[in-house]
Amino acid sequence: MKWHGGTACGVPPYEGVIDSRKEAGVIFSHQTIPAKGRSMGTAVKKTISLPLDLAREVEEIARAEGKSLSAVVQDALRLARATRRKEEFRDLQGFWSRKAKERGILTEDDLQRYLAE
Repeated sequence: MKWHGGTACGVPPYEGVIDSRKEAGVIFSHQTIPAKGRSMGTAVKKTISLPLDLAREVEEIARAEGKSLSAVVQDALRLARATRRKEEFRDLQGFWSRKAKERGILTEDDLQRYLAE
């Protein structure tokens, strides 16, 4: 896919761009895109830059899975978010487990006794 002026070649630019900036070598821009039959937007259009190898890979995945590029990126972001949340949960679980052990709480019975004190 070739890009020119922030839009795919041959595709008219969208109106109502909310923000456009360049941070750490990645170009971000977004706008609200109205959903069919709704006056409020439910999607945000983003423009990002990818290294050539990742761009080719995401295009190959999209073709192989019969999905749009957006769908492939959305799946990857959802997976990354779920992975991050699991890691955060494990970190919290480990923290409170260490705190419980410091107080001698090793079993459910120990916890009940501690809470009753």
